[in-house]
Amino acid sequence: MGSLRGLRLVAGSCFRSCERDAFSSLRLTRNSDLKRTNGFCSKPQESPKPPDQHTYSHRVPLHKPTDWEKKILIWSGRFKKEDEIPETVSFEMLDAAKNKVRVKISYVMIALTVAGCVLMVIEGKKAARRNETLTSLNLEKKARLREEAAMKAKTE
Repeated sequence: MGSLRGLRLVAGSCFRSCERDAFSSLRLTRNSDLKRTNGFCSKPQESPKPPDQHTYSHRVPLHKPTDWEKKILIWSGRFKKEDEIPETVSFEMLDAAKNKVRVKISYVMIALTVAGCVLMVIEGKKAARRNETLTSLNLEKKARLREEAAMKAKTE
C-alpha cells in the first residue's frame, strides 16, 4: 500500500516536470495563438503609425432620425418643432426621448384603466337600482329556455 502511494507521488511529480518542460517552449502571443519560441524574439514587428492619423475614440456616434423618431423627439418635449431637430442626433438622446414617450404612454394607459373601472362601477350601480342583477338575468333566461323546451315538446 505504501509503495503504491510512493509510486503515485513519483508519477505525479514526473508528469508535472514534463508538463513544465513542454509548455515552457510554448508562449501565448498577443493574438492568442500558441507559438513556439526558439530563444529568439517572437514579438511581431509593428509598423509605426503616421503622426497625421488622428483617431477619436470618445466621439459619440450620431444617427439620422427617421420621421417617426422625429415625432418621438417632439412628443417627448425635447424639441418644439420638427424644424428645430438637427440632421443627426445621438443615440442617447433618441433613447431618452423614447423612454419619456414610453412612460407617458404608460401613464395614459393607467389613467384609462382607472377611468374604465370607475365607469364599470357606475354602470353596475345603475343596473342594481333597476334590479338587473346577474342572478335575476340568469333566472329569467333559464325560465325562458324552459318554456321554449316545453313548447317544442308539446308540438312533437
